Amino acid sequence: MRKALFIANWKMNKKIAEARKFCEEFLPLLDNVTDVETVICPPFTCLHVLSAALQGSPVKLGAQDLFWEDKGAYTGEISASMLLDAACEFVIVGHSERRQIVGENDTVINRKLKAALDASLLPVLCIGETLQERENSMAMEVVKEQLHRDLRDIELSEGQLLIAYEPVWAIGTGVNASSDDVRKMIAFVRECLAKMFSQSLADSVRILYGGSVNEENIKMFLSKEEIDGALVGGASLQAESFAKIVRYKEI
Repeated sequence: MRKALFIANWKMNKKIAEARKFCEEFLPLLDNVTDVETVICPPFTCLHVLSAALQGSPVKLGAQDLFWEDKGAYTGEISASMLLDAACEFVIVGHSERRQIVGENDTVINRKLKAALDASLLPVLCIGETLQERENSMAMEVVKEQLHRDLRDIELSEGQLLIAYEPVWAIGTGVNASSDDVRKMIAFVRECLAKMFSQSLADSVRILYGGSVNEENIKMFLSKEEIDGALVGGASLQAESFAKIVRYKEI
């Protein structure tokens, strides 16, 4: 059985003192929570303070991005080995904001996935369609192509990959995909993975939903067996709201 996973993506929010205060408030709210897994992905500047603050807790540390080379003349970039040195276990790859705003294409994302896997970091591959693509009935085609291009020439074993389905039109807009639409897409993603790799690997991959998730709608999404958790943006910035998401069974 796949364990529910909740990932906080803080994006470009929180300074060091704010990150430390969040942990002081958040960790006590997770007492007796043992049936889910929780990850926080702060800005790079807060990795060090969170690695210390989370030590000994069940909450794990992740990064929001990485570069595909291990070292060299790459101003402003950060490598997989640097993330490991900061105690990261997870890394987000291909977030829609990096695709849409920074201009990352599938070739870049493929190289980043390979770098993460080579370093034994657990990548969270983000995929999803735009509103125009959905309105043109292209959503599944777009997602299938992303999977094939992003995972090209990659060999996977069980437990090496996480996927987050995040329809671009639902991120940070307050507009949600319906839980049925998400369920159907995640089932489709699992079908694609089975054809690309194997059914056993596809069954082992945890597939999350990301797109204006909050404490009010999380239970609706997690009621669908196919949805294994959530990649949470704005609602993860407040300790109480993110704790309610993690403790969704009590809502």
